[in-house]
This record gives sequence, structure tokens and C-alpha cells, in this order.
Amino acid sequence: MATVEQQHSGEAPGGDEGHRRRDFINIAAVSAAGVGAVAVALPLINQMNPSADVLALASTEVDLSAIQPGQAIKTIYRKQPLFVRHLTPHEIAQADAVPLGELRDPQTLEQRTKPGKAQWLITMGVCTHLGCVPLGAGEGENRGEFGGYFCPCHGSAYDTAARIRKGPAPKNLEVPDYVFRSDTVIEVGVAA
Repeated sequence: MATVEQQHSGEAPGGDEGHRRRDFINIAAVSAAGVGAVAVALPLINQMNPSADVLALASTEVDLSAIQPGQAIKTIYRKQPLFVRHLTPHEIAQADAVPLGELRDPQTLEQRTKPGKAQWLITMGVCTHLGCVPLGAGEGENRGEFGGYFCPCHGSAYDTAARIRKGPAPKNLEVPDYVFRSDTVIEVGVAA
């Protein structure tokens, strides 16, 4: 039975035992709330993972064997155009002759291609200005004054290394991650 002194002071019988019980209840409640928050958050986070159809598009193989020197093809990678160009020795020389100081987004052809494979230029076919698809990959298309690609939307002109040379585009055409699986096959979407 509690003493009169304990009743007036608000202490529970048994002294510190009441505080320990309250601390335990607080810790248990906070832990339960934490588990509940995790249980709610995991499905929300998991739904942001890419779906199976997106993962299937994560990489693509391109056969280079039919692409002749001087020719480019347009294919699709992650639902966007991908340009694959087989540069001629003349086009490589043109690209190498441009002083980096003249370029808005300075990169050498060597930086934009794989070692020992300077004749293969792989870029996304999306203008870096507003996302139009430049011309120059198809047979007979306008390649612009620098012999690379020409964006008909606002006049951006790219050289043979797909570097911006004129017009409103701020950057060169993007070079995606890719690796050579053989001398005639590349896989785009795989980091080297």
C-alpha cells in the first residue's frame, strides 16, 4: 500500500519502476511507428524501380558489319535515335584538324571514340538544344556545313565528330556508354 507521502508526491508505488515502464512503452511505440513507416515506404520506393520492359531496353546490340565507310545508320536505343557512323580517313582527319579552342564543348575525336576504333562514332541522335533529331545519318540527308549532322529545327550544325560547331545547341551530341563485343558488334548501354 502506498504511503501518504508517496500519494501526495505523485510517485508510483515501487519508486523508479513507473518511470521504467513508461520509458519501455515510449520505446515500444516509437519502434512500432518506425516499422510501420518502413512497411509503408518500401512499396512506394519499390514502385520507382524500372519495369521489366524498361530493363529489356537497358542495352542493345548493333551489328556494324554492313555499315560502309562514310555511311551512318540510325537505330533505336531506349526509345531514342542512336547514330552509328563509320568515319572515313578524310572525316577523321577533318575532326582531328579542328583546334579545341574553336569548340564550344571541347572534345577530341579520340575522347569520343574507343581506343583503336576512331572510325566508329556512336552518338545519341538528339540535338542538345531542344531535343530534335538532326539530319545526316540517312542516305542523302543534309549533313550541314561541317559534314556531320544538321538540326533542321533551329540550325545547329555538328562536325564529323558530332561536336557542336554552329547554332544554339550548347553541347556535342551525347556519346552513350558502349563496348565492342567483337570487331563488328557493339553493345550500347554497357559501361566499359
